[in-house]
Amino acid sequence: MIQRIQSIFLLLTALVMISVLFLPLWDKTSADGSEFISLTAIEMVYLEQGEVVTQQPTYYIGMLAGLAAIVALFSIFQFKNRLRQMQLGALNSLLMGGSLGLTYYYTTKANALLEPSIQGNFLAGFYVIAAGLFFNLLANRFIRKDEKLVRSADRIR
Repeated sequence: MIQRIQSIFLLLTALVMISVLFLPLWDKTSADGSEFISLTAIEMVYLEQGEVVTQQPTYYIGMLAGLAAIVALFSIFQFKNRLRQMQLGALNSLLMGGSLGLTYYYTTKANALLEPSIQGNFLAGFYVIAAGLFFNLLANRFIRKDEKLVRSADRIR
């Protein structure tokens, strides 16, 4: 049934992973304010005096986030096969973990470009990925709970 609580959590997972594509993940400004680095799910941009010095694509973060959203949406409609839903939930956790890992990789790479002694700021996009992981964890928990309930009912018959 689509109206189960895990469907809501899976929908929230999909929505937050889609929002990752539009939110900034990380940024850093030099001490004097003349240099700036910004990381999104699509690209990393290094600005000096307001002009682009380096622009590097980070499409892999966006692709993993988009794929995680698609898997979450697909998983909602697999309600008749809870085992497949659990497998898709595990895959989704791996995809979101990969997004977090790639974000961390690019932030360490960008941090070395501009005054390594000053730390950058993780922004909303980074924390939204973590929220997606949490929603996915809750969905998996309720799917597992449903599966246990069905198995216990089968034992009684």
